[in-house]
Amino acid sequence: MKKILFVCLGNICRSPAADGVFSAMIAEKNLAGTLSCDSCGTGDWHIGQLPDSRMRAAGTRRGYNFNHRARQLCADDYRRFDLILAMDDSNFSDILARAPAGADTAKVKKFAEFCSGKFENIRYVPDPYYGGEKDFNHALDIIENGCANLLSGLSAS
Repeated sequence: MKKILFVCLGNICRSPAADGVFSAMIAEKNLAGTLSCDSCGTGDWHIGQLPDSRMRAAGTRRGYNFNHRARQLCADDYRRFDLILAMDDSNFSDILARAPAGADTAKVKKFAEFCSGKFENIRYVPDPYYGGEKDFNHALDIIENGCANLLSGLSAS
């Protein structure tokens, strides 16, 4: 089974949304025995909390249930997951800096690398935390695009 980890700063907006979207796509394609995912944050401010209520509302409007409890990236994640996807450049740098000695850092990638179409030139998923409804919807648009491409690529391999 291939295991994917989505990582953002606090694990209450972007990464739990990617986890929820990708989980729904896995279920829809009946790939639960082949793929799994989780999410975490590089920071520890929100450990144990549900995703931001605005992200949950944006997800609900699209038929998703974002009910992940926030957790922080840990050393074991580098061993347990086959692919670790950072939502932005800062997350990417933090993930690499926290890697334990001997960890396979080649599995750390930027989520935006999987985006295509109107999102093919983005470099990161913008953090909607300090924004409004349109910012949460925009982040979800990018996440849905990237997750669909990620799933397509993993299904083909």
